Amino acid sequence: MSQTINFGIIGAGRIGTVHAESLVTRLANAHVLAISDISLEAAQKCATRFSIPLATRNHRELLENPAIDAVIICSSTDTHTQLICEAAEAGKHIFCEKPIALDLQAIDKALATVARCGVKLQIGFNRRFDSNFRHIQETVAAGTIGTPQLVRITSRDPAPPPIAYIKVSGGIFLDMTIHDFDMARYLIGCDVEEIYAAGGVMVNPAIGEAGDIDTAVVTLRYTNGAIGVIDNSRQAVYGYDQRAEVFGSAGAIESQNKTPHNTIQSTAAHIQTVNPLYFFLERYMDSYVAEMRAFIEAIQNNTQPLVSGLDGRIPVVMGLAAWKSYREHRPVKLSEIEG
Repeated sequence: MSQTINFGIIGAGRIGTVHAESLVTRLANAHVLAISDISLEAAQKCATRFSIPLATRNHRELLENPAIDAVIICSSTDTHTQLICEAAEAGKHIFCEKPIALDLQAIDKALATVARCGVKLQIGFNRRFDSNFRHIQETVAAGTIGTPQLVRITSRDPAPPPIAYIKVSGGIFLDMTIHDFDMARYLIGCDVEEIYAAGGVMVNPAIGEAGDIDTAVVTLRYTNGAIGVIDNSRQAVYGYDQRAEVFGSAGAIESQNKTPHNTIQSTAAHIQTVNPLYFFLERYMDSYVAEMRAFIEAIQNNTQPLVSGLDGRIPVVMGLAAWKSYREHRPVKLSEIEG
């Protein structure tokens, strides 16, 4: 369909700017009418860069504008559920960055409001739209590697986030591993029933002082009997390390890191290749565009978004279970968190 969808963006930080760029420069059926941020300067900077007509501190101006069909919520996590509810009540379709919230009751209230108001909600798990991970998922779903038995996910950042961010993010399992929890479900189309998490502070003592850890291994037991392993570090000095593998009864499929090129130089002294891409925007920019394209198509075609509110809720349950497991030194069933 060629119907243009008019957007408002709430939050003009790094990810808000990413989505503004995608919508304005790479998606023909999108038009951004306004952007808001508690920092008017940030909103104005983004508006100027992408020729967005309105920059404001007040997100209500976006919700009260009848020309705006959908909003992109890129503000801090603690504002997400309030903004979801306000946007739903205003009749706007909603794309919200992960996590929806750190509290399950707040998430449930927001999802109930979305359902009552009859608007669409897509959660920003962009890695589902990465071509490598999507190909793994499609191959597994086609039965090519048989019954999945083992899932292995490696996710390591090139550098830790600021300590100020860590103090409010919910910690590694809810700001970083949450992507991997979503991948764990997505890759084999099955839910996890039990989690065991081990971790420590090996990168920066200040991370531990902020109440977080920076290195972790999480073991997953799926409802179908498969086993998964996620390993995380907040600092991989060689670059952004993002790999996955599914091993099954009839074979295996894995994805390696993306690099600037795939050449290998061989000499008498050494065999040399290039480090992985360093920054997450380099690694995942195409997936940010693809997830926004999917959201637009869901609105245009009146279909369900590919990443639902429930898909956004379950990784939060998994993150809370991982923290409980880490603190109590035992496996934790997700039913304990739900209960």
